[in-house]
Amino acid sequence: MVSRSYSNLLELAAGGGGGGGGEGPLPSLGRRRIPRVVTASGIVPDLDYSDDDAASAASSSDHSSAHSHAPRERAIIVANQLPIRASRRGGGGGGWEFSWDEDSLLLQLRDSLRAHADRADDMEFVYVGGLRDDVPAAEHDEVAHHLLEGFRCVPTFLPADLRSRFYHGFCKQQLWPLFHYMLPLSPELGGRFDRALWQAYVSVNKIFADKILEVISPDEDYVWVHDYHLMILPTFLRKRFNRVKLGFFLHSPFPSSEIYKTLPVREELLRSLLNADLIGFHTFDYARHFLSCCGRMLGLKYESQRGYIALEYYGRTVTIKILPVGVHLEQLRSVLNLPETGVKVAELLKQFCDQNRLMLLGVDDMDIFKGISLKLLAFEQLLMQHPEWRGRVVLVQIANPARGRGKDVKEVQDESYAMVRRINEAFGQPGYQPVILIDRPLQFYERMAYYVVAECCLVTAVRDGMNLIPYEYVIARQGNEKLDGILGLGPSARKKSMLVVSEFIGCSPSLSGAIRVNPWNIDAVADAMDSALEMPEGEKVLRHEKHHKYVSTHDVGYWANSFLQDLERTCLDHSRRRCWGIGFGLRFRVVALDPNFKKLAVEHLVSAYRRTTTRIILLDYDGTLMPQTSFGKSPSSKTIDMLNSLSRDQNNMVFLVSTKKRSTLEEWFSSCDNLGLAAEHGYFLRLKRDAEWETCVPVTDRSWKQIAEPVMKTYTETTDGSTIEDKETAIVWSYEDADPDFGSCQAKELHDHLESVLANEPVTVKAGLNHVEVKPQGVSKGLVAKRLLSIIRENSLLPDFVLCIGDDRSDEDMFEVITTAAQDNCLSPDAEVFACTVGRKPSKAKYYLDDLADIVRLIQGLANVSDEMHSTMPTPVDAADTALR
Repeated sequence: MVSRSYSNLLELAAGGGGGGGGEGPLPSLGRRRIPRVVTASGIVPDLDYSDDDAASAASSSDHSSAHSHAPRERAIIVANQLPIRASRRGGGGGGWEFSWDEDSLLLQLRDSLRAHADRADDMEFVYVGGLRDDVPAAEHDEVAHHLLEGFRCVPTFLPADLRSRFYHGFCKQQLWPLFHYMLPLSPELGGRFDRALWQAYVSVNKIFADKILEVISPDEDYVWVHDYHLMILPTFLRKRFNRVKLGFFLHSPFPSSEIYKTLPVREELLRSLLNADLIGFHTFDYARHFLSCCGRMLGLKYESQRGYIALEYYGRTVTIKILPVGVHLEQLRSVLNLPETGVKVAELLKQFCDQNRLMLLGVDDMDIFKGISLKLLAFEQLLMQHPEWRGRVVLVQIANPARGRGKDVKEVQDESYAMVRRINEAFGQPGYQPVILIDRPLQFYERMAYYVVAECCLVTAVRDGMNLIPYEYVIARQGNEKLDGILGLGPSARKKSMLVVSEFIGCSPSLSGAIRVNPWNIDAVADAMDSALEMPEGEKVLRHEKHHKYVSTHDVGYWANSFLQDLERTCLDHSRRRCWGIGFGLRFRVVALDPNFKKLAVEHLVSAYRRTTTRIILLDYDGTLMPQTSFGKSPSSKTIDMLNSLSRDQNNMVFLVSTKKRSTLEEWFSSCDNLGLAAEHGYFLRLKRDAEWETCVPVTDRSWKQIAEPVMKTYTETTDGSTIEDKETAIVWSYEDADPDFGSCQAKELHDHLESVLANEPVTVKAGLNHVEVKPQGVSKGLVAKRLLSIIRENSLLPDFVLCIGDDRSDEDMFEVITTAAQDNCLSPDAEVFACTVGRKPSKAKYYLDDLADIVRLIQGLANVSDEMHSTMPTPVDAADTALR
């Protein structure tokens, strides 16, 4: 809950704009908590407010309420539409009347949660979303106040034109078809990308974010965003509150990477979803496609953490949740108990069962993805191939109004009506109509009555995110005592049901007893219908019982409770991490790191450099002095000059530590007289240009290469884009130019294969970024640091300055050695140690630099200081250096 003064502060910080159509902030929700603005980093741009200061301020501001009871947990549920029905009083001339929409999933998840003891009364829900009806601007304040006080709902009022471009434009013409695997190959097949519609989508998401700001308590509330209408909302929220507890659930399919990557704003949507803490999908297929897109387009890799799938995104852990939504059991059971339901069931029994007819039931929206026409073709095929069913089987197709609009909806309607007429004309008999198409809106109790009577339910959508029709059908077929009496079933009668479901709907994996079909295969669907009708009663009972057990235990409350528990678990470490916002616009993301992790300031480093006299400088090459993506890996003349300036200072021992071959390093740095080189992870070490190469570990037998190389060649031949690099002491298989998924899969296989065949050899097999490497045991870059410290210590000297810069996992060994060196008495007691990684990411280093430009500025600064301080007088390190050489 945000007070008016707090909202004004946000508006001032953002430069004015209040969002949401210009109306003022909403009234308080009546809770005692006031958001502690200073504790949420990133609210006010350019405000440098430390975590310690924030904690102190928070402690002070909360002192007066320290003895009050702990607040209830609160979830802010955000969706395109509120779970509210609105109507005008007096035929349109009066005020507004509002009521809960009992069919809304958002309301059902709240009510169903009460069946779970651990969430019974502990969580308060606030809803943020739009209304189906247009509310005049003059009535915005009154309606907003009424909905907030009476329903805990915060409405987002959108201008009619903006709402049309947002919902019917970008959502329904571009995202929805693409997510259902329809590419806009022509203007008739889905909408071509329209930048103006995309801008409308962004604008609406921003308005939703502004509305959430009016009610959120960022340190305590959980925000749960629903579906593809609000996919970039996480970026706006994360930008305002770096530590917001944010979950997102996608209720539609997520397409394969081959489909998704055609979207021009593909990265913006992916990066925005990754600004959530928990991302939910109905099935593993949808999650797998999302993870594949993250890998192929953003270079991210996922891993399993104690049963949870997680992505590391700039130090934040983004968890993937896979769990299909369920039905609201109490609502379904209450509808089954209604008197009108029993009356309708009796009516349908008289219409069908008393006429010795079996009902096949389809319940679908009238849109292009529900496969109504394919279902009708399959039913026609059934009647053609199995004449015995003519006059006995009736297909009742309930066609709900389409949620979208356009030419494709009209085409589906026309095609369906034409096919129904054709089938009825071909197979109809006096008193028998093979297909009954119901295209009027049905009351829910009527639909439940059809479920009760139907012998089999057919759900043959060509693509659907979830589809709860099969779940509703199973609950309806379980029935109750009242319906059993109407159906003529005894108390001990075992219930039965049959389902024919498409492979391409989200509920299919959870219905293992259903007959799964490819809806495009008309013959197979017709055969499935026949199998469902012919199946022995005992088997129908067993299949029903299996389905009923799952559906009744995995209801919408189970789903919501599981999601909120995982969101809470994922957000546990928010307060323990330091957060920074980086990036502009929709590329904004938050870096979350250890509180002791700091950016290395050039001024601080130079000051320590001037004060000290015995210095060790260790520099990685690839990714540190040279970009990883660079085609030309040789150093520039500027890099050579900087390294020469540093290494000429007789107080310094400067080493370039690389995975490259020693011959390559000799060629590249031939003009650097005093630069030390470490090749192949430090296996070879050279103290200066004219010195001999030495080995940091004893030379081993390299006959193992004769085993490893043929294995790697096999994988190279079968993995397009992969290469082998043969070094003196190691051999590397790289797949950076291969397909990322296939390359990663092959790398895992190769890693296991090499470990097996080299089990008795003195080598280690390591998988790195886009490569698998085999090298002698004990070889690492940490050896270089240990060796240098040993050399100086043998000459009775202790370094008082150590700088180590690297960018990847192989450099972590050096960081670990130099940070623990003081404990081993290898450094001066007052030594300055700077272990620095490249980029803000989890590391053993204490410091970081953002990129190559930062590193160049830092090294150049030290080189300039060395030039200023250069002296020809021999120093203790110089004497030791002379003795060593």
